[in-house]
Amino acid sequence: MTTIFDAPEDFAATALAGFADLYSRHVRLVRGGVVRATRVPKGKVSVVVGGGSGHYPAFAGYVGPGMADAAVAGDVFASPSTAAVARVCRQADHGGGILLGFGNYAGDVLNFGVAAERLRAEGIDVRIVPVTDDVASAPAEAHGKRRGIAGDLAVFKVAGAAAEAGLSLDEVERITRHANDRTVSFGVAFDGCTLPGAGGPLFTVPKGRMALGLGIHGEPGIREETVVPAKDLAALLVERLLAERPQGVTRVAVVLNGLGATKYEELFVLWTAISGLLKAAGLEIVAPEAGEYVTSLDMQGCSLTLMWLDAELETYWTAACDAPVLRRGGEIRTERATDAIVNEDAAPTFGPSSAASRKDAACIARLLGLAAKGLKDAEDELGRIDAQAGDGDHGQGMRRGSAAAEDAVGQALAAGAGAASTLAVAGDAWADRAGGTSGAIWGLLLRAWSNALSDDAVLDDAAVVRGARLALDAVTRLGRARVGDKTLVDALVPFVETLEASFAAGKPLKSAWTDAAAAATAAADATAALTPKLGRARPLAERSIGHPDAGAISLALVARIIGEAI
Repeated sequence: MTTIFDAPEDFAATALAGFADLYSRHVRLVRGGVVRATRVPKGKVSVVVGGGSGHYPAFAGYVGPGMADAAVAGDVFASPSTAAVARVCRQADHGGGILLGFGNYAGDVLNFGVAAERLRAEGIDVRIVPVTDDVASAPAEAHGKRRGIAGDLAVFKVAGAAAEAGLSLDEVERITRHANDRTVSFGVAFDGCTLPGAGGPLFTVPKGRMALGLGIHGEPGIREETVVPAKDLAALLVERLLAERPQGVTRVAVVLNGLGATKYEELFVLWTAISGLLKAAGLEIVAPEAGEYVTSLDMQGCSLTLMWLDAELETYWTAACDAPVLRRGGEIRTERATDAIVNEDAAPTFGPSSAASRKDAACIARLLGLAAKGLKDAEDELGRIDAQAGDGDHGQGMRRGSAAAEDAVGQALAAGAGAASTLAVAGDAWADRAGGTSGAIWGLLLRAWSNALSDDAVLDDAAVVRGARLALDAVTRLGRARVGDKTLVDALVPFVETLEASFAAGKPLKSAWTDAAAAATAAADATAALTPKLGRARPLAERSIGHPDAGAISLALVARIIGEAI
C-alpha cells in the first residue's frame, strides 16, 4: 500500500521534485518533467520520453548522457498533458529535432500526438515512436496495438544511444522503430497496487494465484493461474516470448523487471532459471539487467523483456550511458548545462473582441461552470464505472479538468476575450489539468469546436452546430476511435449527427441539442454491451462487458446539463 504522502493529488509532483533534488547531477526540474543537467551539443537529436507517474524509474530515471534528454511526467497512472509535453520538449530542443517515446496507451497517444502537432507548427521536427512490447495485449499480427511495458527501457536505451552518437533524426527514428519491432515482454502479478489515498488496491489476486498479462497502470491480468515454483514461472515467461523469436536470431538483450514490491533476491532466483532456459534455446545473453525499471507503484510481480539483437541494435544496447537507473561503459565527460529553465508557458493573449462576442463568452463560461458542478457531483460514480476495466480515475480527471476550464474561462473573461478564444483556452486548461485520455479528448474537442466561433461576430446557432462537427472530426482523427470501440466516440457521433439532423429539420438550437443529448445518453448506456477495442480496457474485454464506458457516460452527462441550460 502507498502510505508515504501528504495530499494525494500532490503525490506525483512532490515525488518528481524530490527525485530531481536527489539526482541533480543528472537532471533539472521543469514543470511537468525533467531535462538533462549536462550540456548537450547543438544540433543533437533530443530523445524525450514520458508517461504517467507511479512507474519509477520510468521515466525520469532514464534521463542522462547516452539515454534520454528529458522526461515528461503526468499524474499517477495518467498521461502528461499536451501542454506539459510541449513545454518539456521546448526546453529539451537543441536544434536536431525531437524523438518522442512513450508506452502505447490512448492518453499518451493523444497528448503526445497533439503536442507534436503544436511543436511542428512552431518549426520543430518531431517524430513519435510508441513502444508496443506487451505480448499479452494483442497478437503478433497486431503488434501496433500492443501496450508498452518494461520494453520501454530497452527501446529508449537504444534510442538514446543512437542520438548520443550524433545520428540524424531520420536515423534515430528508424533505429528506434527497429528496436521496438524486435522487443517483446510478458508479466505476471501476485498482488495489485494502491493509489495514494485510496482505501484499497485497484485489483486483488486470490491467495495462491497469479495474474498473467498484467498492465502497469493497475490493470489486472488477462487470466489467473496457480502460483508455481520459480523454475516453472521462468518457463512460462520464456516460452511465451520465444514463440515470437525471429528466424536466425542467436543473441538477445534481457531485462527482468520487478513491478514495485518484488524483492531483488526473488528476481535473482528467477533469473537463474531464465538464464538456463535462454541458453538452452541457443541464445547468447548480452548485457542483461535485473531490477526495477518500469514499476506499478507497489504492485507485487515481475515481467521479462527480450530484445532480439542484430549487430546494429547490440551496438546501441551496450553503448555507454549515465542515467540514475542505468550506468554503462566508462566515464562520460560532461559539463553542466547553463541554459535557463523556462517553467511557465507564455500567458495567453487575446486579440480584440466585440461587445457581442464578450457577451457570448460569458454565456459559454456559465455553461462550463454548470458542467463542472455536474461532473464534480458525479465524480464517484464515474470513477466506479471506470474501475470495472480501467484504473478508476475518470471521475477525478473530469472533475479536475472541468474545474480548470472554469477557472481559465474566468480569467479569459476578465481579460476581455471573445467567444472563440474563451472556448479555446477552456480546452487547453481542461487538457492540462485533467491529463490522461479524457483530458486530451476534451481539450481537443473544445479547441476544435472553438474554430467555428468568432471573437467578433455574434455567435449564431449554425456556428454551434458546425463546431460540433469540427470537434468530432478532431477527436476521431487523432484519437483513432470509431463507433463500436467502446469509447467517448460512441456517444459523440450520435450527438453530433442528431444535432445536425434536428437543426437541419428546422428545430431551434435548444430543441436540437435536447434531441442530441438524448441520443448521446442512449448510445452511452448501450456501450455496456460492447467489447472495448481501444484503451486500457481492451485487454480486459470480459470484465468490461455489462458496464458502460465512463467516457461516453460523462459526455452524455455534460450534453444533458448544457441542453437544460441553453
